[in-house]
Amino acid sequence: MKKISKFYDWLTNIDSLNFSDKSALIIGGSEISKQYVLALKELGIEDITVIVNKGNNILKFSTEKKIKLLTGGFEKNLSNIEKKDLTIIAPPIPNIMLATKMATETSQNNILIEKPGSLYYKELVSATESLSKSDIRVGYNRLVYPNFHKLKKLCEDEGGITSCRFTFTERVSTINFKQSIDEVYRRWGISNSLHVITMALELIGMPKQIHSYQYGSLKWHPSGSIFVGNGLSEQGIPFSYHADWGSGGRWGIEVNTHENSYQLIPLEELFVRKKDTSTWNQVEFDKSFPKIKQGIAEEVAIMLDNNIEHRNNLLSLIKTSEYNKLAEKIFGYN
Repeated sequence: MKKISKFYDWLTNIDSLNFSDKSALIIGGSEISKQYVLALKELGIEDITVIVNKGNNILKFSTEKKIKLLTGGFEKNLSNIEKKDLTIIAPPIPNIMLATKMATETSQNNILIEKPGSLYYKELVSATESLSKSDIRVGYNRLVYPNFHKLKKLCEDEGGITSCRFTFTERVSTINFKQSIDEVYRRWGISNSLHVITMALELIGMPKQIHSYQYGSLKWHPSGSIFVGNGLSEQGIPFSYHADWGSGGRWGIEVNTHENSYQLIPLEELFVRKKDTSTWNQVEFDKSFPKIKQGIAEEVAIMLDNNIEHRNNLLSLIKTSEYNKLAEKIFGYN
């Protein structure tokens, strides 16, 4: 059986694994932290500690889910935490690297950090060098969506992907501009749009050649509002992309093989259009925990499983830095 098929089978059967003897630490009290708690619970893990600043947003939730909640922030509490089987770093983006560094200094060495890790690729390169003794992965949860790996399997069975196009048009009206600092919005391509870019390029390979153009401007995102480009991946697959943040549209990826075209639109689903037809039909795929946010339980299971090879499906710090550097080109960041 091929490697992709094996991983898809494992990924869609994580509900059969036993992690009840494991422990986890989460830094941060946002909505994504709650999603991690739900995933840990689904995997049978009860020993969960969450460190927050004030805890107002998660207090009721922590009581309902019977998790240990520590207030006062990670700088105050980390030194008092015993070593956990998994540490999840999910504070606001500007604090991720500091929290990660402090976690490694206080005995935590199996670490999953929330995407994008940092807004700057150079900071990630520096972290790769200074934190090399810890196993750190970056939580781009869409890279472990079951439908994503079903797509990989189907494309492999059909001889591979022949071309790809993707869009990362942002729904600007849904962005909460009071949630973070201006820097996060000025680099929104890294803060958010990399979700799509990483998915597309993890299917076809990093660019060997790329031509990127930016047009327009937004008050909160001065480098542009329209982004178009094309190139050739390291696997020899031509690709193109388009995003217009001032118009309608949504995230999406389309890939082609010699036999079919496939769409991840929305990213959580999978559709196929047979050659010489005009109809898109939904492709069924398996999920271990359909009631919780896709990719979260899958990430946690990968980080707690004994098969180290599975971790290659999550991004390392150095690979994440490469994506950040690429995003700086795509979005015209200086």
